[in-house]
Amino acid sequence: MGLIGRFKRVMAQLSREMAETWAEHGLNAASFDVLATLRRSGPPYALSPSDLIASTMVTSGTMTNRIDQLEKAGLVVRKQSDEDRRSFLISLTDEGFRVIDEAVTAHVETQARLVSGLSEEDREKLDALLKVFLAGFETK
Repeated sequence: MGLIGRFKRVMAQLSREMAETWAEHGLNAASFDVLATLRRSGPPYALSPSDLIASTMVTSGTMTNRIDQLEKAGLVVRKQSDEDRRSFLISLTDEGFRVIDEAVTAHVETQARLVSGLSEEDREKLDALLKVFLAGFETK
């Protein structure tokens, strides 16, 4: 039971630290996820709502809510698709691009800080053990 308790404590701490990092940029986990997905898509940093849903694995209603919030904040815009006038794309605004670039940099720095207490060898061992542990859940 101690092992699972430690997992819970580690996860709670990691979640808190990441939430604080995103909050410094006016984001939460959901908004970071959408903006980072758009950023990773490359120029022109635009995807259809269906592509965003597939990438983030949320329902269409959840994605619509996320897009609405990000659009209200001026971080994304809905643009009619040039290829299909019946559909639209979600694009990063210049401000959205700036915010997600800064947030990703901070995200990576926070992740590095969170594991800095482990040697490279210990990180590799922990990573290998966690892969084995997770694989046990994926076979069920």
